[in-house]
Amino acid sequence: VQLAESGGGLVQAGGSLRLSCTASGIILSIIGMRWYRQAPGKERELVASISSGGTTIYADSVKGRFTISRDNRKNTLYLQMNSLKPEDTAMYYCATGMNWGQGTQVTVSS
Repeated sequence: VQLAESGGGLVQAGGSLRLSCTASGIILSIIGMRWYRQAPGKERELVASISSGGTTIYADSVKGRFTISRDNRKNTLYLQMNSLKPEDTAMYYCATGMNWGQGTQVTVSS
């Protein structure tokens, strides 16, 4: 199983980014997936999750700004991030079960 995140970068506050998580060795449509983030000196935080049935859950800190979704044909998980804030700066990881990607850095400047 391999998960590979991409789409991170540097963006100004108020901007948007879309993170992607491409999976191999698993079928995303039949499992739950999660996005986490971790900022330096802070604990890892669950940002969003999507169940096999499509039910989504968000951390209070990102509700209304972030959207988790997946493209079953591309076997890819997404995290659309809008109205970004400096406090969203972190390394973002996709995960399922014990499988994690390498992460993609998101930096939001004020």
